[in-house]
Amino acid sequence: MYDVIIIGAGPAGASAAIYTARGNLKTLVIDKAPTTGALAMTHKIANYPGVEGELTGKELLDKMRNQAISFGAEFIQTQISAVDVEDETKYVFTADGTYEAKAVIVATGSKGRNRMLPGEEKLLGRGVSTCATCDGAFFQDKEVVVIGENEEALDEVLALGKFASHIHFIIPRAELQGVEEMPELPKTTLYYRTRPVEILGENKVEGVRIRDNNGGEQDIVVDGVFVFLSGSKPGTDFLDGQVPLDEENFMILDDFMQSTVPGVFGAGEVRRTPVKQAVVAAADGAIAAMAVDKYINKRSKVVPQYK
Repeated sequence: MYDVIIIGAGPAGASAAIYTARGNLKTLVIDKAPTTGALAMTHKIANYPGVEGELTGKELLDKMRNQAISFGAEFIQTQISAVDVEDETKYVFTADGTYEAKAVIVATGSKGRNRMLPGEEKLLGRGVSTCATCDGAFFQDKEVVVIGENEEALDEVLALGKFASHIHFIIPRAELQGVEEMPELPKTTLYYRTRPVEILGENKVEGVRIRDNNGGEQDIVVDGVFVFLSGSKPGTDFLDGQVPLDEENFMILDDFMQSTVPGVFGAGEVRRTPVKQAVVAAADGAIAAMAVDKYINKRSKVVPQYK
C-alpha cells in the first residue's frame, strides 16, 4: 500500500513526487514512456528558473526525477490499463500487476494529434516546436513558419514577432477561430486556406511545403516551424468515467488540484492550464502534492514545505 501513486513522470508528476516523498509519503510514480513526453523531446531549454545555461528537456527531467528518488520516491515504467478510484483505497491496474494507494495524482499530460505532418516528429526539437514562449529566442533574426487556425496560434505569432526576422503564418481555414479582430502583424505573411504538406530537412528544419486551396504547392525556406494545430487532448481516457471531466476530457479540479472524488488529484496538462510551460506544470505538481499531504494526514489546511 502506497500513500500516493503518481501517474505520469513529466514535470508535473516529477515535481509532485519530490514534494510527496520529501513529506515522508510512500510514493510510487508510474510512467509508460519516460522519453516520449513533450518536455523529454524538447531539444533546448534556457528559461527554467534556477537552471543556468541550456539543457535538453530530458536532462531537466532527469534532474527532477533523481531529486525525487533521493527523497525516497519509486519510479517504474509500465503501461496502465485501468484504475479503480471510487473507494477509499485506489487501485491502479498495469501490465505488471496491481498497485494500491490512499491517493492518486493524475499527471499524464496531453496526447498529440492523431496524425503528425511528415517530417514533424523527426525534426521535433531540431527546428520544430510547439511553444514560442519556450523556443522563440533561439530564432533571433531567422525566418519561421507558424501553422495554426486559432487564437493560440495568433498569440504565438505575436510572441515570435519579438525575435524572428519574418513569420509565415499558415492558416488552414478561411479565418482564425475565436479571433474577432486581427491585430497588426508586422514582418508576417498570412496564407489563408493553405495547408502544410511536409516539413523539410534531414537533421534540422530547412523549409515547409504548403498547398493552397486550388492545389498549388510551394516550398518556403525557413529555420523553424511552430505547430499549433488542434488535436492535443489530455491523457485521461483510462479514468473511464470515474472522475468528472469537462467536454474535452480535461479534469475538473479546484485551486488545490483536487477533483470531487476524494483522494484523486490532477496536475499539469490534464487540466485547463492558462499556458503550457514546464514551470507551470511543476507548480501544479507541487500544489497537488501538498493537497495530498493534507488529505492523507487529515489536516485542516495545506502545509507548505520550507526546509
